[in-house]
Amino acid sequence: MSAVLNSARGVAGAPYFTSVVTVVLLAVLLLAGGAAYPGFLSWQVMLNLLIDNAFLLVLAIGMGLVILSGGIDLSVGSVLALTTMVAAWLLNAAHWPPALVIVAVLLMGALFGAAQGAIIHYFQLQPFIVTLAGMFLARGLCYLISIESITIDDPLFVAVSQVQVPVLGGFLSVGALVALALLAATIWVSRRTAFGRAVYAIGGNEQSALMMGLPVGRTRMLVYSFSGLCASLGGVLFAFYMLSGYGQHAQGTELDAIAAVVIGGTLLSGGYGYVAGALSGVLVLGTIQTLIAFDGTLSSWWTKIVIGALLFLFCVVQRLLSARVPS
Repeated sequence: MSAVLNSARGVAGAPYFTSVVTVVLLAVLLLAGGAAYPGFLSWQVMLNLLIDNAFLLVLAIGMGLVILSGGIDLSVGSVLALTTMVAAWLLNAAHWPPALVIVAVLLMGALFGAAQGAIIHYFQLQPFIVTLAGMFLARGLCYLISIESITIDDPLFVAVSQVQVPVLGGFLSVGALVALALLAATIWVSRRTAFGRAVYAIGGNEQSALMMGLPVGRTRMLVYSFSGLCASLGGVLFAFYMLSGYGQHAQGTELDAIAAVVIGGTLLSGGYGYVAGALSGVLVLGTIQTLIAFDGTLSSWWTKIVIGALLFLFCVVQRLLSARVPS
């Protein structure tokens, strides 16, 4: 009996404990929804969780690497909105080819993130302050383009938004497939490359990483550049989803991305976590939204209330476990 108790304590104290809890929580939410609402567990409803949250998953992937490195990026929601505005303007006013527009906005996001990373590293400023400034800057630039929503009627964007890729009797959107492909690639990079190992090392202890000769400055710039790239890619997927550019798009989405990463099991202090946790975190948030939509009697604000309570709980659990994570 004592051996079983010691084993249970070991699992509860392990740093991967919150990731396991997230998967169990997701299963409980799905089973509860299936028991309460007919059709909730239908295959297409499950696929819709990915379709509706593809852009958030992309943002959470980039945010995951930033948090693993010990940083934070509050600008991703604003960069997403700016991407939709720039893309809409280039398509409608400048009449650029859609492929060139996509490349241009992705490059814009990557450079925006790299600039933030450079400022954080070379000026030794707090990521919270720098990315907060980036959030205001990107959101303000949206309104220099237009204070109104800009409709996207480019044939390619419209066609992509309507594509339904068959999946075992259901279908996924192009955005969902792009998000899953990015997730798989980022998992491989984080676990199998020198860059990924450097991200974990910097998040664990920056001074130790410097003493080991790791390229801290370059890695940090690449991490924030990747986050900016993910934000702009999320903007492209959001533009496919909404077929519009608007400065009010994705208000507060940066907080949803942070919540998804933390709920997915990544330590907010950095250095430990799983990129794959972004998927489970996003699915938990999406399932909560779907449960409230199926209920039909609750205000959509209950989504924020439940997410806030979950985030608070996971942060407390992480704080209790972080002292037991081996240094």
